[in-house]
Amino acid sequence: MTKQLGYRKTLLACYLGFITQAISANFTPLLFLTFKSTYGIPLEKIALIPTVFYLTQLLIDFAAVKFVDRIGYRICVVVSQVVSAAGLALMTILPELLPVPLIGILIAVVLYALGSGLVEVLVSPIVEACPFENKEGMMSLLHSFYCWGAVGVILGSTLFFAIFGLAHWKILTLIWALVPLYNAFNFITCPIERLVEDGESMHTGQLLRLPLFWLLVLLMVCSGASEASMAQWASAFTESAMGVSKTVGDLAGPCLFAVFMGTSRILYGKMSEKLDLTKTMLVCGILCVICYLMASLSPLPIIGLAGCALCGVSVGIMWPGTISISAQKCPMGGTAMFAFLALAGDLGGTVGPSMVGRFSGMAGGDLKIGLLFAAIFPVVLIFVLFVLKRMVKIR
Repeated sequence: MTKQLGYRKTLLACYLGFITQAISANFTPLLFLTFKSTYGIPLEKIALIPTVFYLTQLLIDFAAVKFVDRIGYRICVVVSQVVSAAGLALMTILPELLPVPLIGILIAVVLYALGSGLVEVLVSPIVEACPFENKEGMMSLLHSFYCWGAVGVILGSTLFFAIFGLAHWKILTLIWALVPLYNAFNFITCPIERLVEDGESMHTGQLLRLPLFWLLVLLMVCSGASEASMAQWASAFTESAMGVSKTVGDLAGPCLFAVFMGTSRILYGKMSEKLDLTKTMLVCGILCVICYLMASLSPLPIIGLAGCALCGVSVGIMWPGTISISAQKCPMGGTAMFAFLALAGDLGGTVGPSMVGRFSGMAGGDLKIGLLFAAIFPVVLIFVLFVLKRMVKIR
């Protein structure tokens, strides 16, 4: 019992790790217009901030294949929390210390993006290595904390700014920085096991020659793209389709999407022992296609909004479900496999929204056209799941 309680602390640290990642990904975009008015940075240059954030995450996902096993999980995950806290804290200082404020902001972004990327690579295998039963449910519940972190950041920041004003954004930034700083101490003291013992995990070359591995990578790319294509454009879609303000669009779009996605992950976490993972993901893939079609083809704005929100339900299990399938069917994949999966998910999360923007632009700014083309990702996901089901029997 004492041992189990110790691993409960590990679980808590991993939950807060994903909340830290949600803070890193969702807080700074709320300040874009503040940066424009405070530092005189034009919007086209502010667009570099999310680009640098996601590019840094992709690079750290790729680099982690080489260094995580050498350095060790504990040191890397503690560093992830420390640099996340440092990046958030420095964002309140560097823009005014450096002659070019944007450079100061980007340095801070790189730091907390490094932390976010490490969290993505490390937290899932840390939980997978814990001696808990029902790993699929644990993985789904774990990933729900990113959703609740996103909701908390959006609602908490909106409330703070409504009460104290945007002028005090630096205080709120430092408050959010306390989360990873506190969590660093959790990771220092909690038990952490290795998923695969030294020398037993597959080498990168072995993984890359495995057909099953490439199917899992494609599944993760589609999972990331299916989720991010709707999530990243939910606010703009809600504003244009419903004719509401940006504040209402943020709350009714990405916030509602995150609530539904988090709820689906919690529900699967509770019922996973009674459900077949493959069949559940297939149903979610079909529902995701329907949601994209609702959002892109319906002439009624309320049905489009319903499609946007329900899409959160459909994509909720995709990312953690892919990780669970990978851990089951490629148990010797080790850290390299999880790093490549994180890289694939982030790649999908970059390509999907970009494709929506490109096709929408070609259609004269019609987001519905872009979202219609994005339906290809859950369609491919369904196809890959059928192929996997024929290759290997997945619970």
